[in-house]
Amino acid sequence: MFQSFEAKTRPGDGAPRLAALRAEMAKAGVDGFLVPRADRFQGEYVAPCDERLAWLTGFTGSAGFAAVLSDIAGVFIDGRYRVQVKAQADLSVYTPVAWPETKLEDWLIEQLPKGGVVGYDPWLHTAAEVARLEAALGRRQIALRPMANLVDAVWADRPGPPMAPARAWPVAHAGRSAAEKLALVAGTLAEAGEDAALITQPDSLCWLLNLRGADVAHTPLMQAMGILRRSGALDLFVAAEKLAGVDLPDGVTLRDPATLATVLAAETGRVRVDGSSAPAAAKALLEEGAAEVVEGTDPCLMPKARKHPAEIAATTAAHLRDGAAVARFLAWFDREAPKGQLTEIDVVEALEGFRRETGVLKEISFDTIAGAGANGAIVHYRVTRETNAPVRPGQLFLIDSGAQYEDGTTDITRTLPVGDGVAQVAREAFTQVLQGMIAIHRARFPKGVAGGHLDALARAPLWAAGRDYDHGTGHGVGVYLGVHEGPQRIARISTLPLEPGMILSNEPGYYREGDFGIRIENLVVVVEAPPVAGGDAHRAMLGFETLTWAPIDRRLVVPAMLAPWERDWLNAYHAEVLGKIGPLVDADTRTWLQAACAAI
Repeated sequence: MFQSFEAKTRPGDGAPRLAALRAEMAKAGVDGFLVPRADRFQGEYVAPCDERLAWLTGFTGSAGFAAVLSDIAGVFIDGRYRVQVKAQADLSVYTPVAWPETKLEDWLIEQLPKGGVVGYDPWLHTAAEVARLEAALGRRQIALRPMANLVDAVWADRPGPPMAPARAWPVAHAGRSAAEKLALVAGTLAEAGEDAALITQPDSLCWLLNLRGADVAHTPLMQAMGILRRSGALDLFVAAEKLAGVDLPDGVTLRDPATLATVLAAETGRVRVDGSSAPAAAKALLEEGAAEVVEGTDPCLMPKARKHPAEIAATTAAHLRDGAAVARFLAWFDREAPKGQLTEIDVVEALEGFRRETGVLKEISFDTIAGAGANGAIVHYRVTRETNAPVRPGQLFLIDSGAQYEDGTTDITRTLPVGDGVAQVAREAFTQVLQGMIAIHRARFPKGVAGGHLDALARAPLWAAGRDYDHGTGHGVGVYLGVHEGPQRIARISTLPLEPGMILSNEPGYYREGDFGIRIENLVVVVEAPPVAGGDAHRAMLGFETLTWAPIDRRLVVPAMLAPWERDWLNAYHAEVLGKIGPLVDADTRTWLQAACAAI
């Protein structure tokens, strides 16, 4: 099993670890210390040696941070984790803080007197984050002090850094060789009049060099940083043993990661730094030396986001393979769950088993979220042996999962009835979520429209009923890379225009704490939309094509709530599911699929 069911943390560890950290704070002469859920690469998944927030607080969510003061320790979490943090952290010593509704700088100003000092590890906070905090806190005479990590000082059994070997990813899937990508990205630096760019995100370097690694769970990343020159040369800061036997393009020089600070301090010329992802320490080293720092986005981000046709073809094949595995799972669940003998762990094991039977599963793309009843309302719930709940008839069951194949990354959510007896209020909410999902699938929009402009389409049916959900509607997805990839998003705060080739999730939801959770998710790719008769001939329009093919449970739909075009979309989608997936599954699953895909 790729997924473990052991609890990674214990709430009881929180108090003594917090006391030890506060003792270090007193020695260092600081009134506070920041503990982000981050490593120096700012990725979603971190290696065990970088799980400082989880080690200290018990909270294992993929986003959040702690601000530890002498008399209060705030754990800042967004809406996805407000239920989870209550179960994992010792609330007698940790105080959950709703974020981003409450800004860290405002909270610190409220808690600290003038003259207060807050310590932080400058390799774990981005340059932009530190600049924002310094500006806000400085107005109240509260200082930020960069320092060695105080958590590391008290974490006696901290694991060592990951050293997994990396491997080449086929050009047939990538569409371009690493040499071609290096020339492409270096060309953008030359056009901008820049001499080099600091690249600190491993997924950018893995994309750039057509490499895949295994340094963190679920995402095939090789942790590394690089300095790309306008000539196309690349200094790659990574342990050489990770790349033993891998052929790299001419101009790529391997350097010991321990030399990064020295190299940065000696840089000259105009160097691009993405302040939203680069560590504050890295930018400071450049500024203190002879380099001219130029603020700009990671030059790999947009070329990586706009998938090459070969990448689209590869991930399309992966999604069909995954769809067949998911169909087999759904048929199994429909048969076994109403018997009342399953647990959440049984379901997770079964789904991974069906994917393993493809013979080509590399990993799961994240820990499967499998929530029965009230656990479905925990947006990023991860079942453990301690929380493992029975699957009971009459419940809703939310299952959000994904796979990593050599040719693609998948992410799919389905909400399922366990037999009969699902409450009418849940069926109505399910239908509203479905209507929002259909609205995104059907959307046509002019070039230049951002994901933030589309987000309300998915929420409108819920808003009309006085409901909403506390997460974005869609995130970017890579191709045998991160299941969460930027910069493209469908979310209120996203201002980036969507472009052809971008892959996104479409996943509205609704969650009633203590009762049930609903989410339906497909992946889509942005495409150029065909012209409409009578439309503006000069106005280029975009739309979405579907990548994910699996039944949406018709038994939870209230047909009378659907508009004719919504009904037509659902029936057409199910007809395509049957046509694409039916030939890939066994006879029994095909029979089940025919019923699951019948027209409403």
